[in-house]
Amino acid sequence: MSKRHVRLVNMIPKSMSGETNQDSEPQITIDPEPPHTIVGTAFTPDPAGGPDGPLYVSHDNGHTWTLDLAIPGEAFVPSIGQILPTFDQSVRFGHGSALYAGILRTNSNTMDILRSAPFTGGGVMSVVTNRNSIDQPYVATKHANGRDRVFVGNNDASSGPYRGSVDHSPNARTAPPPAGFVQTALDPRVPFLRELPPIRCAAHRDGTVYAAYIPARSFAATNTLCDVVVARDDNFATGASPFNDLIDPGDGLAGLRVRQSAPFPWTGPFTYLGFERIGSNLSIAVEPEHSREVYLAWGEGPFAGSAQTLRVRRSTDRGATWSGDLVTIPNAINPALAITEDHKVGLLYQEFVTVSGVNRWRTHIQVTHDAWKTPAEDILLADTPEDPATYPLWDPHLGDYIDLQAHGRDFYGIFSTNNTPDRANFPQGVRYQRNADFTGKQLYDVSGVTPVAASIDPFFAHVSWRDEEREERFEEREERGERLRIKSLRYERLEIDGLSIDLEGDDEDGPVELLENVDSGLRHLARRLEAELRERRKRRRDKH
Repeated sequence: MSKRHVRLVNMIPKSMSGETNQDSEPQITIDPEPPHTIVGTAFTPDPAGGPDGPLYVSHDNGHTWTLDLAIPGEAFVPSIGQILPTFDQSVRFGHGSALYAGILRTNSNTMDILRSAPFTGGGVMSVVTNRNSIDQPYVATKHANGRDRVFVGNNDASSGPYRGSVDHSPNARTAPPPAGFVQTALDPRVPFLRELPPIRCAAHRDGTVYAAYIPARSFAATNTLCDVVVARDDNFATGASPFNDLIDPGDGLAGLRVRQSAPFPWTGPFTYLGFERIGSNLSIAVEPEHSREVYLAWGEGPFAGSAQTLRVRRSTDRGATWSGDLVTIPNAINPALAITEDHKVGLLYQEFVTVSGVNRWRTHIQVTHDAWKTPAEDILLADTPEDPATYPLWDPHLGDYIDLQAHGRDFYGIFSTNNTPDRANFPQGVRYQRNADFTGKQLYDVSGVTPVAASIDPFFAHVSWRDEEREERFEEREERGERLRIKSLRYERLEIDGLSIDLEGDDEDGPVELLENVDSGLRHLARRLEAELRERRKRRRDKH
C-alpha cells in the first residue's frame, strides 16, 4: 500500500529574508544526473543589484535553496527607477547535467537561448543564439541517440503579428554557437491575426515532438475567437518541413484543430480574475512510454459563472483524434501537465475563489491514475489571500504560467503566491527558509527583528508515493544524507561495478536498511533498460 507524501518549501533563502520582490512566473527542472539537483526560476533580481539574474538551485532534492547568478540580462529601467530582473525565463536540463534556458532580456524583446554544459554553478550561462521581437520563450528537451534535442517555443513578432514558432536544435549540447538552432513557424492558416503568447512543446525519445499553440481568428469587443491547435513532427524536427506530420482532416493543413473558434478572454471586459490577467494558458505532455498518448490543457471563456475555464483533453492516436473534456475547472489559470513513468497524470493549476468577501488563490494538483475516469486525487497546496498591496510592479501578478515536471514516479512543481506565514494557508504544511513567525503571521528581515511586508514568493512542491512500511525508514535515511552510487554498468546482462553506500550519520543499522531497497531499485532499472532496448530494436526494424 503506497502512502502519498507532500513537501512544500518557500524557496527564498534566509539571507534574503528582507526581500519583497514580485517573484512570479516560475519554472522548474530536475537534473536526471543526479536527480537531487533541481533548478528553478522566477522574476527575482540579483539581491546585490548586479547585472546578472539568479537561478534558484537545490542540491538536496528541494529541501534547501540558494541563488546562483547565472542568467544574463538585468537592467535599470528609468521609468520606474528600479533594476528589473530578466523577464520570461524557461529552463530545462538535458543529458550530462547540461542546462538550457530561453530568456527575454530586460526592457526589450530579445530572446537569448542559453547553455551551460554541464551546469556546475558559479558562472553566467553562455548565449548560444538570439533573436529580436520575441515573447514568452519556453524550453523543452529530450536526450536521444547521444544528442540533446532542444525546442524553444516562442511568439515571434519580427515580421508582423505575433506568430507561433519553435526554435529547435538537433544537437544543442556540443555543437558550437548557434548550435544548429533554426526557426519553424507553425500556423499555415488564414486569416492570420496573431498567436496568443504560449507555444508549448513536448518531445518523446522516439523522435515524436508535439507543439501546441492558440491562433486568434477574430477579434471582437467582448472576446477573441481562437483555435487550439496541436502540430506534430515524427523525427525531432530534423526534416525539410518540420511539424507537418499531423494533418487536420477538415482543411488538409498541418496541425490538428482540437478546438475551433472558441472564446478567449484576450479582449473585452473579461480579461481579469480579481487582479490577475488571464487569457493565455496552455500546457501539453506526452506519455513517457508511448508517444501515441498525449494530454492537452488550456483555458478559454468567458462562460456563465466563469471568466475562464480550464479544459483537459487526451489523444491516444498521436493527436489524430481527441477526447471530450476529461475535466473542466471554472475560474482557474496556469494549467501545467506532467506524466510519471508509472502513468500518473498530474495537473497543477491556480483557482480563484471568494470566501466571506475575500478573494483567494487556491493552488491545486490533481493526480489521476485513469485519465479522470474516476475522481482524481485533489491536493490543495496553498490557499492564500489576494492582497492588492502585493501588486507593486507589473501584470500579471502571479504570472502567466507555473510549472509541473515528472521524474520517475514523482511530481515536482513550482508556483508563486502570497507569502504570508499562516499555517491555515498551506493545508499540506510548509517550510520557510526566510525568517517567518507563523504564530504572529509576520515575516522578518535577516536580523529577525524588523517586520517585512507580505509579497509574492516562489514555492516548491514535491509529491511522492512510498510504501507505508518503509516510509519512516526512508525519511530517516533522507535526513542522514545517505547516497547510493553505481560507478559503471554493463548491459544486456546487468552487471554493476563499484556499488557503494555513504552514510553521513553513525547508525550501524543504516546500511542494512538501505540495502533493503537496492534490489527493488535495480529491478526497476532493469525494466527501464529492457524497455529502451525493445524501443531501439523496434526503430531498427521500422527503418528496414
